[in-house]
Amino acid sequence: QVQLVESGGGLVQAGGSLRLSCAASGSIFSIGVMGWYRQAPGKQRELVATITSGGSTNYADSVKGRFTISRDDAKNTVYLQMNSLKPEDTAVYYCNAAIVQNYGLGYMNYWGQGTQVTVSS
Repeated sequence: QVQLVESGGGLVQAGGSLRLSCAASGSIFSIGVMGWYRQAPGKQRELVATITSGGSTNYADSVKGRFTISRDDAKNTVYLQMNSLKPEDTAVYYCNAAIVQNYGLGYMNYWGQGTQVTVSS
């Protein structure tokens, strides 16, 4: 009943930029923390950045100063602006959101299907 759909991935040269988007749809009462995670081949999924409903942000040390997370609550969408990309940023990027579907229910965790980001050297 809730879907997260990512877009904006692709192939870019080192030093370039990409902007990822993730739109939540379905039965949504409210959205709490939203975030981006990534998983490179042979590695565990790791946190990239999160943003609370109040706008507080948190970043992995490896992306601080290069990536910016933001959200548009009117559109139920979270963004990840990625600048100065490096080959080590290559991974599948996943959107995550804590969502309340109806009044009185608790938060449930949802994941998108992932979008590939490839940075060539």
